[in-house]
Parts: sequence; C-alpha cells; structure tokens
Amino acid sequence: MTKTIIFVIMGVILGIIIGFLSRKYIAEAKIGSAEDRAGKIVDDAKKEAENKKKEILLEAKEESIKTKNELEKEVRERRNELQRTERRLIQKEETLDRKADSYERKEEILNKKIEDIEVLKAEIEKISAKELLELEKISGLTCEEAKNYLLAKIEDEVKHEATVMIKDIESKAKLEAEKRSREIVANAIQRCAVDHVTETTVSVVQLPNDEMKGRIIGREGRNIRALETLTGIDLIIDDTPEAVILSGFDPIRREIARVALEKLIVDGRVHPTRIEEMVEKAKKEVETIIRDEGEAATFETGVNGLHPELVRYLGKLKYRTSYGQNVLKHSIEVSHLTGLMAAELGLDVNLAKRAGLLHDIGKSVDHEVEGSHISIGVQLCRKFKESDIIINAVEAHHGDVDPTSIYAVLVQAADAISAARPGARRETLESYIKRLEKLEEIADNFKGVEKSFAIQAGRELRIVVIPEAVTDEDMTLLAREISKKIEEELEYPGQIKVNLIRETRAVDYAK
Repeated sequence: MTKTIIFVIMGVILGIIIGFLSRKYIAEAKIGSAEDRAGKIVDDAKKEAENKKKEILLEAKEESIKTKNELEKEVRERRNELQRTERRLIQKEETLDRKADSYERKEEILNKKIEDIEVLKAEIEKISAKELLELEKISGLTCEEAKNYLLAKIEDEVKHEATVMIKDIESKAKLEAEKRSREIVANAIQRCAVDHVTETTVSVVQLPNDEMKGRIIGREGRNIRALETLTGIDLIIDDTPEAVILSGFDPIRREIARVALEKLIVDGRVHPTRIEEMVEKAKKEVETIIRDEGEAATFETGVNGLHPELVRYLGKLKYRTSYGQNVLKHSIEVSHLTGLMAAELGLDVNLAKRAGLLHDIGKSVDHEVEGSHISIGVQLCRKFKESDIIINAVEAHHGDVDPTSIYAVLVQAADAISAARPGARRETLESYIKRLEKLEEIADNFKGVEKSFAIQAGRELRIVVIPEAVTDEDMTLLAREISKKIEEELEYPGQIKVNLIRETRAVDYAK
C-alpha cells in the first residue's frame, strides 16, 4: 500500500515535470515564430521606407529641376527687358542730345536777334528825338508846353462834364419833387406792382450732352424735320454747347416745341413716331397750363363767374407780350388798379375788376383771327354773354369809341398807368437793333479801332483797338472822344459804358 502511494506520488510528480517541460517547449516555439514574424515585418518596413525615400528624392529632384527652369526663364525675360530698356534709354539720350543742339542753335539765333533789336531800338530813339525836335520847331511849343496845353484842354472837358452832372442832379431833384406831388397815384401803382417779361422770339433747351444734337437731327435730318413740321417752330442747332434754340413768333407753339423736346431728351427715344406722341402730350400739357393760368388770374383778381372759354383765353395771354410787357400780367395789374379806383369812388369793385381783367382779351387770338384786338375782344365778350358795361369798357379802352360808363373811363386810366410804369414796356426789336448797330458804327469810324461790340443790351460798348496804332496813353483820350460822339449822335436811356481793350500778342511755333 505504501509502495502504491509512493508510485502514485512519483507518477504525479513525473506528470507535472513532463507537463512543465512540454509547456516550456511550446512557449519557446511560439516565441521563436513571433520573432521570425517581427523580423520579417521590420525587413518589409525597411524596404518600404527605402522605396518611399527614393520616391521622395526623385520628386524633390524633379521639382528642383522645374524650379530651376522657371528661374532661368524669368532671368532670361528680365535680361531681355533690361536690354530693351537700355536701348530705349540710349535712344532718348540721343534725342535729348539732338534737342539740346537745336536749342543751342535757337539760342544763338535769338541772341543775334536781340542784338539787332537793340541796335534798331537805339536808331528809333535817335529818330524819335530828332522828330520831337522837328515837331517842337513846327509847332513853336516845347514838349512841356504841349503837355500843359493838353492838360488845360482836358481840364475844360472835365469842367463841362461836371456842369452836365450838376444839371442832371438838378433834373433828378425836380423829378423827385414831382413824384412826391403825385403820392396818391404812386401808392396805388406800388400796391399792385407785378413782374414784367421782356419780348422774346426764341427759347433755349438745355441738353445733357452734345451727342444729343445728332440724335435730335436724326438720320438725314428726319427727326428735326418731323419736329419742325409738327410744331411749326424752327430748331437752330449750332455750336452752342449743350443747347438747342427754338425760334418762332408764336409763343404757344414755341412752348409746345420746348416741352416736347424736353420730354424726348428725358425719354431718350428720338424718332418720328415718338416725336409725334410727345408733341401730342406737350399740346395737352400746355393746354392744361393755359387753363391753370386763366384760373389763377381769376382767383388772384377775385373775378368769378367767367365762362370757361373766357378763362382759357385769359390763360393764353400768358404767352403774349406787347412791347415787351406780358399781357396777362398787364391785365391782372389793370384789374387791380381799376378795382382800387372804383373802391375810392364807391363803385362796384367786382364789376370794375372784371372789366379791367377782360379789356385785352382779344390779344389772345389776334394773331389767329382777322381784326384788331379790340374788335376781337368785343366779339368774344358778346359771344360769352358779358354785360354791356364790360363790352363798352373793352371797346373804349383805347378811345376808339366814347365810354358810356364810369367803368370804361377807369379801365382807360388803369391801362395807361400800367403801360406807363417805368420799365414796363421795352423799345421795339427794330429800334433796339438799329441803336446797337449805330453804337458799333460810331466806334468803328475812329482811327485805331479794330472791332467793336455792343453788349449787355447796349449798356456797354466793348472796343478792341489795334495795339500798334493806339498806345496805353492814347486809350483814355480815345474813350473820351468816343463817349462824346455817342452823346452827340444818339438818344438812349441811362448811360453807356465805353470799354477799350488793347492786347499785344507774341506768337512762335515749336518745330
């Protein structure tokens, strides 16, 4: 039994030893296999790293070669550019050298001319001194005596002018006294003073640019012909920058043409069909303005109950002038004056204002209907059922028939006051043009005058003199002589400024 136990124990121990040894052998075999795999992985990694290294080196080499080629190309281009710049600089240097030589030659020529001029100047001074002595011998006066004689003559002229000024001041004082003696009439006129519009036959339309002129003219002039045909107004397209001039004696047609042209400029589409549309729109717009102006006139004067057509005819007076005075403004002023005088006399103010407002109604269509503006106005008043008092006031306001009521007399007086207001009416275009032409003619007849221009409506005469014929010292005397000639030969309001211009020019040419 004991032996059996011993054998069992020894068997167990032997099994344990054998198991331990077998496990050790298996573990060692696994470790060896793992080391082999690890070595293989390391070798593969080294090979892959070598391949990557070669690829990177190859790419770096290619990039280096590419960069080198680009740098070489840029260097070549810069070198070529420097060579071109160098050639240009050399050419400029040669040009500058040639110009410098040319300037030196010109300077030599100028110096020689200056020397010649100095010689001529000395000769002229000798001749001038000799001639001065001759003049002194001929006149029997020395230079100083001649100067004193001229000064004495100028002094006499100044005294004469002072006398004229004194008389002018005295005349103004008398006029002032006369104005004060008519204080009542002056106050009445002042209370209803209105603006005055000068007579004109042209209108100016501003353009955004000069290119618009070509579009207004159109191909072969079709646009401008269409506009002139539809409006009856002449279009003047000249060298005036950014402007077109509309010329015509009918102010309503001219206004229609102006409105239509401004609409075409804003629209930008300029062709015959569009022109026709815009002219129609302009006619409607001007008709609206006419009615609005007529209603504004009746509202301003307080005249109510007028026939709508009479209101329309009143509005048309906005575009009519008489001796430069706007007829609508004149009619409103006459209405106010008639009303003021009627109030002072205790009469019907509304009836008086109505007669004053309608007295020139015939002028709205006197260029369209045969007859004087008085006969036309009477016909219109009868047509639209105005009273006999109004009709007689219209018919008698110029004294063609006898007045039958005090209202007609008041209209006559108010019409005369409005027309006689200082500055209310201008001289006619014909006499105005003749006066300007006469002014220029007087100046042109003087020796040494090259050209004269009457400007600022004849209030200034600008004269260009020949610098070789008139010296700076002569200009004062010449201006005085021209002024005296104008005073002797012309009648004119106010005063005329005589302005002389002497200009010396030096001209040369760069070659």
